[in-house]
Amino acid sequence: MSDVLRAADTDTTAPVVDLAKPPLHLVPDLPEDPAGDLPLIPAWTRNSEGRKAAARRAARRTRRAGRRWIARQRTPQGHAAQISRGTRRVHEWVRGFEGVNLQAAAHQAHTATREAREAARRARYTIMPGQRDKARQAADKAQTVAMAAVNAHRQAKKQIRRGRMLRGGLAYGSPLLVDTAALAEFGGLGLAGGIFATLSVAAWIGRKPLTAETWDLERRSIGDGDRMDEPMLNQAYRDAKVIPADEALLLRRPVAITADGSAFEVEFDLPAGTPTAKATSNTAVAALASSFGVTAQQVSQTAGDREGRIQLRVSLKVPFTGKPVRGPLLDCERFDLWDAVPMGISERGETIVTEWFEKTALFGGEPGSGKTSMANGLLLAAALDATARLFGADGKAGADLLPYEPIAEMLDTEGDPEALLTILRHVWHVVLPECKQVAREHGARRFSRALAAKDPRVRFTILAIDEWASYLGSADPKTAKEIDRLLRLIVQQGRAYGVIVLASTQKPDSEAVPTGVRDIISTRWAGRCLTPEASDTILGRGRAASGHNAQRILKQQRGVGFYQTGESADPVMMRAFYYDDGEKTGVDEVAVILDRAYKLRADAGTLPGSGPTLADQLRELGADGEILAALVDTFTAHGEDVDWLPGSVLLDALRAFDLEVTPERLAALVVRSAADKAKREWAGSRVAGYPRALVFDTAQKALEGA
Repeated sequence: MSDVLRAADTDTTAPVVDLAKPPLHLVPDLPEDPAGDLPLIPAWTRNSEGRKAAARRAARRTRRAGRRWIARQRTPQGHAAQISRGTRRVHEWVRGFEGVNLQAAAHQAHTATREAREAARRARYTIMPGQRDKARQAADKAQTVAMAAVNAHRQAKKQIRRGRMLRGGLAYGSPLLVDTAALAEFGGLGLAGGIFATLSVAAWIGRKPLTAETWDLERRSIGDGDRMDEPMLNQAYRDAKVIPADEALLLRRPVAITADGSAFEVEFDLPAGTPTAKATSNTAVAALASSFGVTAQQVSQTAGDREGRIQLRVSLKVPFTGKPVRGPLLDCERFDLWDAVPMGISERGETIVTEWFEKTALFGGEPGSGKTSMANGLLLAAALDATARLFGADGKAGADLLPYEPIAEMLDTEGDPEALLTILRHVWHVVLPECKQVAREHGARRFSRALAAKDPRVRFTILAIDEWASYLGSADPKTAKEIDRLLRLIVQQGRAYGVIVLASTQKPDSEAVPTGVRDIISTRWAGRCLTPEASDTILGRGRAASGHNAQRILKQQRGVGFYQTGESADPVMMRAFYYDDGEKTGVDEVAVILDRAYKLRADAGTLPGSGPTLADQLRELGADGEILAALVDTFTAHGEDVDWLPGSVLLDALRAFDLEVTPERLAALVVRSAADKAKREWAGSRVAGYPRALVFDTAQKALEGA
């Protein structure tokens, strides 16, 4: 390399390349320009490549000019409109305005003639001699006036006819004479030139529309194929009574069509003092759609970063009526639930993602609105995270959650309220205490991604409850009250420890679902609803009136809903990603993903029951571990709803495990406080015992100490 560089340094005959010039080719011998006529034109343009580049630019400008001319023809400034307007103005000039005088003269002639006839009749039938003379004089005078009026009318007609003939000869005869002379002199080419000149004059006369002839925006609409522009936009908001007739919108970004040509978009500010809610109300949206010539579903308004600022999108066709969008999790081998989960597609084609840590969700809508498709976005992502725990309950006793059974910790598909209560008790008494203990060990107040990287016990817990209202509707009052209490506690305290509650129902009103739980759920999705009130019960009061009304969603828009990811965030219309269950295509995409999830969990050892139980781990700690393991198995055998057992029952169970343990040794191993030693009712007697939570806490501490 150094030899080459030295050779280049010593070669003084090599041409010098100016890298600032376009690298078309080297031109060593260019003709000089001694006169300096072209000081701003580079020398490289005066060759074949430069001329070709200039020709390409000229062709591009010509094409653009042609497109602009074609687009102009559809507006009032188009040449056809100008010629029509000019022709009409010439014709009106030929007719003139003297017709008003002619009508007045005709009216006066008719009136005078009628009065002369009446005067002659009175003179003919008057009997008294004195009155007869007066009547005859009046008749003569009326006849004279009538004759003068008739003569004036005739003169007016002649004058108007003469004026029209002169103006008509000038306006129509001149072009006809020119065209005839051109035809006689130059043939067909001359005739074409004459006609072109005539039309050009007409276009020049009609080049400017009069105030009464301005472009009528009401006759133009997007639905008829017209392009949206600023005048159309202003007129639409005036028609909708959003802004007064003498006000205009202040455009922040000009009207533009999207890159895919599917919609018009614009951002603007409403006039000062006009709130955003006035433009986003259902009445205003319907009026805007009528003015634009589209359906209400095609008009989407999003509040900007300040009051009165709106981002408008008008789709050229009803959105979300085509084929559903294929779910991206089909191409995902594994997923980390700490990442944002792709949930669906917005109207603008953007992927809607959600970070689910410290979030809970409520999905609502009528049957067939797509709640299952929406829930699958989170559930399938959680399934592909081998560390996440899944708990599920289906209140309608359907098969939507059944495919998750092989990887779920606990699952109810029978719609049994007692089964749901058992799941909630397990999450509250076992899962949450474990999570809190892990956080305390690390001195953390909540789980985090950094903590998960340090300790594999930091994991997400998904609690999915389908048709929530069905459980409460079929449960007895005591069970329903306990379900409500536990669910509210899990939602309140579980968010900080990765417990995600996902509930769905058709209409979560206060009668079906207690507001104490519904109101603390942050993320909402409202599919098609039958009434605006049902939409508001999901998204929050006043959302339907502000334009986020799920009743406007069409039946063919399956999987479409308003998605709200925070208590104060505005809902966004989106369509959930679609994962086929095999009914249409024969390929069960949900099963494909869950098979992948099963293998991931099998390899990671996180399948339900695949790892060593707490009792198995305790038995490896020696004699005390054997006792604690027997206590844990005893409580497990009595079920999750038993939170306390008498000491005598525990001692009998220890003997059944061939462990001779005295009451003193048991008390020394599981140390109780004064409150724990308090006696409780058992089999008709008040006896002392041991709380479940204390036994499990002692067992956990023994494992940690080992």
